[in-house]
Amino acid sequence: MNVLVLGASANPDRYAYRAAILLKQKGHACYLLGQRSGDVDGMPIHNQWPLENSFRPDTITLYLGPTAQVSWIETLMVKEYRRILFNPGTENPALEEALRARGIECIQACTLVLLATNTF
Repeated sequence: MNVLVLGASANPDRYAYRAAILLKQKGHACYLLGQRSGDVDGMPIHNQWPLENSFRPDTITLYLGPTAQVSWIETLMVKEYRRILFNPGTENPALEEALRARGIECIQACTLVLLATNTF
């Protein structure tokens, strides 16, 4: 599955870092998108949304709080993907409602738990 990690970090103490590692270990193709360039286990952290012909995400796992999401809302509303996972601390009822109206599945869940329990 193609997974875009929005809010990716090269800091090993961050959950986004741990999620990227586990996603890769479980065989998912990852595109890491963060504010700062860097690397997670050989995967580069990009600063802009992928071109549709280079990577088309099925799932977005969100690691940005509601305030930091503001700069991405417009992009999230126009791009094509099947679902978005709102990890703990990223819940945003208004955004979730708008995405659901577009037919995008919104799940409030921890990516790490979903991966650990094979329910991702």
